[in-house]
Amino acid sequence: MLVIGELINGMYKNVRKAIKAKDADAIKRLAEAQAKAGAGMLDVNVGPASADPKGTMEWLVDTIQSVTDLPLAIDTPNLEVMEAGLKRCKRKPMLNSTTGQQDKLEAAMDLAAKYKASVIGLTMDEKGIPRDADGRNEIALRIVAAAMEKGVPSDEIYIDPLILPCNVTQQTAGIVLEAIRQCKVLADPPPKTVLGLSNVSQGTQERPLLNRTYLVMALAQGLDAAIMDPLDDALMDAMIAAELLLNKHIYCDSFLKAYRKGG
Repeated sequence: MLVIGELINGMYKNVRKAIKAKDADAIKRLAEAQAKAGAGMLDVNVGPASADPKGTMEWLVDTIQSVTDLPLAIDTPNLEVMEAGLKRCKRKPMLNSTTGQQDKLEAAMDLAAKYKASVIGLTMDEKGIPRDADGRNEIALRIVAAAMEKGVPSDEIYIDPLILPCNVTQQTAGIVLEAIRQCKVLADPPPKTVLGLSNVSQGTQERPLLNRTYLVMALAQGLDAAIMDPLDDALMDAMIAAELLLNKHIYCDSFLKAYRKGG
């Protein structure tokens, strides 16, 4: 599974402080720590911390790439800021994200095609988030079709069926699992699936437990990627063990160490 490290985000107090102070060392430490912990990609989100989001995105991308060669997911709803980030990426980037809203979808796919980026597609549109798995995958199919029209391959699309906090809408957890299963038959080759994992536990008291339990459940349904905290050792251990039991890795008694060492 692709682990997309979530920690370089201006919504977090420590990152917001680093952005305001232009503290490159703090950003570098976060990038290096997530890479060492097993992230395969790093999410980069300016958040509300800067009066110059375009310049800040460029600074963040350059700062991160000075210490790691991991690919980056450029995370912003602003397409000008998005392009500024994509333009600076040294490796194949990810566009995070677009929705099924037609005007936004077309503009995002133009950028993805221009920069040969993979794309996270959120299963929501002008009407909001559908209540069931079928509705989510109708939007997913629209996203995949728009991508293919622009020359972006279907397997470069990561569909996010939008998990919501379980203390607000408990039934959504099962709906999203069904949407992940259904997504695999939308195209050939099928699009991939991704979750913003920590959303499932937002506002709850047992966040780590809920996050790792839901990650394992989603992996069993075919989840391909998650935006998550790679510094949470128990979460990473649960992911590694689940992938082992799904026969994605060869068993050895030291399978946790072997995974982290790339063995």
